[in-house]
Parts: sequence; structure tokens; C-alpha cells
Amino acid sequence: MAKNAEDLILIDRDKCNRDCICELECPFDLIYYGDDGYPRLRRAAKKHCIACGHCVSVCPSQALDLKMLRLENCIPFDKELQPGPEQVAQFLKSRRSVRTFKKKPVSREDLEWMLDVARYAPSAHNAQPVRWVIVNDRKTIDQLTECVVEWMEKMKLFPGVIRAWRDHQDDKVLRHAPHMAVAHAPVDGESPAADCSIACTYLELAGHSKGVGACWAGFLMNAVEYTDQIDKLLNIPQGNRIYGALMLGYTKFRYYMIPDRNPVQVDWID
Repeated sequence: MAKNAEDLILIDRDKCNRDCICELECPFDLIYYGDDGYPRLRRAAKKHCIACGHCVSVCPSQALDLKMLRLENCIPFDKELQPGPEQVAQFLKSRRSVRTFKKKPVSREDLEWMLDVARYAPSAHNAQPVRWVIVNDRKTIDQLTECVVEWMEKMKLFPGVIRAWRDHQDDKVLRHAPHMAVAHAPVDGESPAADCSIACTYLELAGHSKGVGACWAGFLMNAVEYTDQIDKLLNIPQGNRIYGALMLGYTKFRYYMIPDRNPVQVDWID
């Protein structure tokens, strides 16, 4: 095997069939073919390569390797595990915003598996800025609810939610969820709000496959805009901001039907 150790790209010349696929696939046009007929990286790659892995993933002969994204750490694609369109449609359509959870906590194994899936969510320039706080402690979740209720009281909003908490400790904010997943990222990133939202969606769908229900914590996200108490409680680092939050727990009730939705609204430009 011949490899050029001076470059960021590593090519197994015994496998490479010089088909130019990697060159065509690179989103920033950083790959070119040298005089020897094998792919190389432009000088600009040292600054502009985002290690997205397109070139490594698309190579049919697995001849290409990157120093910043090693082929040995990539997961082979298994066609046998790929669901068909009907399975995908039912899986996505059957997702519900779950607000009634079993008291049984989600296992650490399941939470870690969900987070591992969520780390493959796309992010702007593949910056992967999303960081998580997973709250398993009932006391902390109640403190989060208290922070939100205090904000509601100051803003004179949602008196029924306030009354339920103050009079009966009935949590209409975080729904007595066993867990909270909070996504945060640096505010000076390329697109932190979108990156965290997409990651939360991945986490939610991963949980859906294991019977873990989720609901976006809208009340908490509203309160985050007006109080720093939630950031302090969750130890969000300075320079970061919360961009997404989910209540999590095993779904208490089974759903039997997929409710209809409004017809899609689309303008076609052909």
C-alpha cells in the first residue's frame, strides 16, 4: 500500500480505481487528481475541509482515508437494515408529542444510544456544536418548573398552569417527565439554533424507536429568553445558549391511530 504521509489525504493505490467520484462529491471542490492519476487535496483543504466524510463515504473501493476522519472509525452501511418507504412513513407519521410518562426511568443504556444517534444530525459546516445536559434528577426538574412558573407569574401568563403548580404541585410545564434533554451551543456559531433543533429531532426520533416518548419543552424555551436562572441551574457555560429542550420518558399509553393532518401546502416551480 502506497500512502503519501505528507498530505491530509491517504490513498490506498492498490484499491483506488481513479473514478473521480470523490472529486465530484466534495462540497468545497477541495479534491483534484494529480499527475499520477490519484486524488489529492488542495492546499485550501487545510483551512476549508470540514471533515464531512463525503469523500470517504462515497468511495466504492474504500481506498480513500483522511487524517482527520479515519476510515477505520467509519460504520459500514448495511442495506439489510435500511427500512422501506412504507416503514419510514409509518414511523415518522406515528410520532406523537408525549406528555404522559411511566414513572420508570429510561435506562442509561437507552439514553446513551439515543445521544449516539443524535450526534449524526447534520450541522452547519459540520461544526457539530451541540452539547447536551441530561437531567435525571426529580428535584432538578422540579426546580426547572419552578423557574418557569416564576417567569409566568412575573409576565402574568398562563394562570391555570401557575395555579396547578402552586396549589397541587401538578406540573403542567414539564409534565412530571422522568428526564429532560437540553441542547445548547455557542452563540457565535454558524447556525446554532438550527443545529440544536435538528439534533433534538434526531434524539426524539431515536427515542421513538425504543418506546421513549418526547415532547418539546416550549414553556421552558420561552422562559429561557427572559431569565438566566435556568442557565445557572443547568450550568450552561458562558458564551453558550439553550436552543432546544425535550421532556423524555417511556410512553405510558399506547397509540392506535395516526390522526390526519392538513393537506400539504406547496407551490411547484417547474
